[in-house]
Amino acid sequence: MAKDAVGYALSTLNRMASSELLDKLGLRKLVERMAYTLTRTGFQVITTSARTFKGGPRLDKPERLNKPGHTTDLFDLNITDEQQMIRDSVRAFATDVLRPGAEHADENATTSDETIAAALELGLNFFAVPESLGGAASERSPVTTMLLAEDLAWGDMGQAIAILAPMGVANALTQWGTAEQQSRYLPAFASENPPKATIALAEPRPLFDPLQLQTLAERDGDSYVLNGVKSLVPLAGEAELFLIAAQADDGPAVFIVEGGAEGLRAGDDPSMGIRACAQRPLQLENVRVPASQRLGTDDFDYRAFVDLGTLAWCALAIGTSQAVLDYVIPYCNERKAFGEPISHRQAVAFMIADMAIELDAMRMLTWRAVCRAEQGKPFRREAHLARTLCKEKAMQIGTDGVQLLGGHGFTKEYPVERWYRDLRAIGVAFGGLHL
Repeated sequence: MAKDAVGYALSTLNRMASSELLDKLGLRKLVERMAYTLTRTGFQVITTSARTFKGGPRLDKPERLNKPGHTTDLFDLNITDEQQMIRDSVRAFATDVLRPGAEHADENATTSDETIAAALELGLNFFAVPESLGGAASERSPVTTMLLAEDLAWGDMGQAIAILAPMGVANALTQWGTAEQQSRYLPAFASENPPKATIALAEPRPLFDPLQLQTLAERDGDSYVLNGVKSLVPLAGEAELFLIAAQADDGPAVFIVEGGAEGLRAGDDPSMGIRACAQRPLQLENVRVPASQRLGTDDFDYRAFVDLGTLAWCALAIGTSQAVLDYVIPYCNERKAFGEPISHRQAVAFMIADMAIELDAMRMLTWRAVCRAEQGKPFRREAHLARTLCKEKAMQIGTDGVQLLGGHGFTKEYPVERWYRDLRAIGVAFGGLHL
């Protein structure tokens, strides 16, 4: 809808430009300047989608989910029968829906409504909302969400992000939202038409540190006024609800901002990879939000908020890296050179072995960190180690996948080049997701 509005504005300006009346009124230069600005900046003034949140039952206190009953204090790599059933369903969805539509979604830089509707049929959004607010969640399990992210990314990382971003917002509201915030927003996530939502954390500057934000939230009476620019925000042009990180007077904070808010605009800056999640920059210019829209109260842990998002990106990297490995093994066994499969060459066999070794290391570190988060133990160190390894090795696995396919790896006929581009995002992306 926003693009249509800008298109109509450009069309109107172009028709005006052909009128001699502009010369008589001395307005031609002004109109030409407006047309040039709209054309040059593309859709940098796209306003985000608005939605009326009717809310649900009033809560006396926030709903908080306990850790799963099967969780122990030990690091256990076994998953429950229920988790395995969920994984089987999600893997089938990734195989039947995400894989066939991945190239089209990447080319068009969006995840289709049909894919989103098919994902909703899995009922994943219900597991992010407590039962008292219309959902199906009785326990909070970051491990289960991590497994979902891994399997969806095995199908296609960009579409996986588009599917998981709203769940991330719901997870954060469930874990830290106040009673008022939960009552207002969470019932919508358990409805037949859940809102598109996303987390805006990253900022467009070198060596971005999520603990040193340049987006500012200044207190003004009973409100906060937000100013700044966010980058790489999934679903930014169509999201109906945002969790936006900004620097308040008492440290980093997260604010709930509804789409269509005055001063909130999404730009147009297509990314190299994960294009299907429609990442865009997000500009905040004097965006006023009530103080009650600041996420959580005294129990809010901003560092945990960042670390859980980091682990979600690690899970995505693992899923896509697994896709690369699963693809190159049969390819190298079937591809022949000089009368024998290229996998018989030591250089090729060693490269594939290294990919498998590093992938298992990525998975173990990430599972360890997420397991500690589910147990309620400190996991900051483990999350940092997981991200440090994943951002290096995932990009290496993507590079090696292209290398093993030779010239084929450089063409869009084979999916490895897309996976290579997607995996490059792991080194720079923050936000958008939350376990």
